[in-house]
Amino acid sequence: MKLKMQLIWPALGFIAMGCSNNSTADLLEPSPVGIVSYARDIKPIIDNNCLGCHKSPPENGAPMSLANYEALKDAITNRPLIDRISREQGAEGMMPLGGTRLPQSSINLIALWKAQGLQP
Repeated sequence: MKLKMQLIWPALGFIAMGCSNNSTADLLEPSPVGIVSYARDIKPIIDNNCLGCHKSPPENGAPMSLANYEALKDAITNRPLIDRISREQGAEGMMPLGGTRLPQSSINLIALWKAQGLQP
């Protein structure tokens, strides 16, 4: 019995080691199907990452509100919002200010929303 246990534990160890993977290169991020919309796709990103300062009225020195569709549409078409959220972590002017850069998938979704005509 002792000999069997001495053989089983190393075998289980090899199996467990073969099941781990530290690579994230093969992970896929979900992509939207069809037209990106403000209400379904974009508003949750803005609500969770921008409204700490860009609420209505804006706080902490934010120059404008992003609290609704029209305000966000204006910030994308008439201000450098996509440039600011696309800057590298820690770069001057990167948004969210003093926070962590948005995931690239969120930035891509906002850019796609703009390219598709900023659907409500």
